[in-house]
Amino acid sequence: MSSLSGKKIIVTGGSRGIGARIVQHLAESGAQVAFTYSSKEEAAAEVARSLPGSGHIFLQMNISDEASIEKAMGEIFEKFGEVDGLVNNAGITKDQLLVRMKTDDFDQVINTNLRGTFLVTKAVAKPMMKARKGSIVNITSVIGQTGNAGQANYAASKAGTVGFSKSIALELASRGVRVNCVAPGFIETEMTGILQPETKEKILAQIPMNRIGESKEVASAVRFLLSEESSYITGHTLSVNGGMYME
Repeated sequence: MSSLSGKKIIVTGGSRGIGARIVQHLAESGAQVAFTYSSKEEAAAEVARSLPGSGHIFLQMNISDEASIEKAMGEIFEKFGEVDGLVNNAGITKDQLLVRMKTDDFDQVINTNLRGTFLVTKAVAKPMMKARKGSIVNITSVIGQTGNAGQANYAASKAGTVGFSKSIALELASRGVRVNCVAPGFIETEMTGILQPETKEKILAQIPMNRIGESKEVASAVRFLLSEESSYITGHTLSVNGGMYME
């Protein structure tokens, strides 16, 4: 694959899980990648060492802190000069039933998943508009489409990200900047890997394709939306869920 050859792309939360696979896939497709991590530098360094090509960078960033984002984005633009793509992947969960959910847990999820996406997107939007090109991909979730008991905060953050993405897609389209979402369903990660067999059976019963997805399948969807192959697509949410939820 070479459709991203020469492209410079930012990925937030790229040191583990789906984010790390996205970083790997984009580098394999010819992109130069700058990815952020929150706390585990060695995990980020390990991802960086595995990447093909050269010029990749990684740096620490607190996605819920505006000053941290401004600092990280400034360093990236200083080294890259310009950015062709952004993947807002960083996010957290703090699950609990509504009546037991602490206000702070609700706020932290919203501040990280939704406000963080807003802040990072705002930081790259002006340079992209000036260059009259760019593609932004926001990672949402099937939970933002269906809701889920015990995840009101997470569902709200992801549903909000979809609405945010559609709105800025309208704002940026005339400047050549596209904005889309990828909404994964249940994907094989460390979290799903430790699920009990009976829990997995219940999950599989909801998925017509009768299997949990792979992180590379999410990464492929992201790559497509970043590439020129999707040049006439904006304001769209691409579901990668095995048929679990169909719009």
